[in-house]
Amino acid sequence: GVSFFIWTVMAWASSARTHQGLIQNLQKHGLIKNERAFQAMLKTDRANYVVDKSAAYQDSPQLIGWGATISAPHMHAMCIDLLADHLKPGGRALDIGSGNGYLTAAFAHMVYNKDAADAKEQGGSYGVEHIKGLVEFSRRAILNEPKEIQDIVEFSDHDGRKGWAEKGPFDAIHVGAAAPQTPKALKEQLKIGGRLVIPVGSLSGWVGGQELMQIDRISETEWREKSITAVAYVPLTDRHYYDKD
Repeated sequence: GVSFFIWTVMAWASSARTHQGLIQNLQKHGLIKNERAFQAMLKTDRANYVVDKSAAYQDSPQLIGWGATISAPHMHAMCIDLLADHLKPGGRALDIGSGNGYLTAAFAHMVYNKDAADAKEQGGSYGVEHIKGLVEFSRRAILNEPKEIQDIVEFSDHDGRKGWAEKGPFDAIHVGAAAPQTPKALKEQLKIGGRLVIPVGSLSGWVGGQELMQIDRISETEWREKSITAVAYVPLTDRHYYDKD
């Protein structure tokens, strides 16, 4: 309702001609509150993760092929802000429906531990995207990041609704597409104390039919859920969804 409208109006004013300008505008309008989230987005140039470079710094979603979109920067800002306290150096992040890999890369900047004694403590950011072409794009795009960031990022093209148990458990999980209900596998792959951010609700795409949910794992058997705002995301599917015709 009202909160979604306010976010949208502020977002329109966030577009810029440069990456730095875009991220600074998002912060100025209160869309990025966490300083570490701000720095991570500043380090991850959106132009490397979109198809239409000329529109890279517009605060709007963009088509990236195969019926998929990259979310508007203000939505990325909101999600990374919600997860920021769980994206600490040495942590593990999972990005479901990772598209072209932008948030996977931004998460990596947050969890990279420059003081790690060994590889296990360096942190890890893992992107799952069922469209192979987007995974291939992501693997090329991540080469624009520093070598130490590249080294802690992995992408896979399996069904994201199953999570990525072999890489977990995770401190933070982000889902970039809507599910009718939260997949059980994702909740179970959260560490105790971890946080999942996911759009849940109707797959029609109409605003009001979906809510961005924040889910915190309290114990082995307990999760606490909180609705953040109304959203409109594409559905969380498998690779056969786009083969129906």
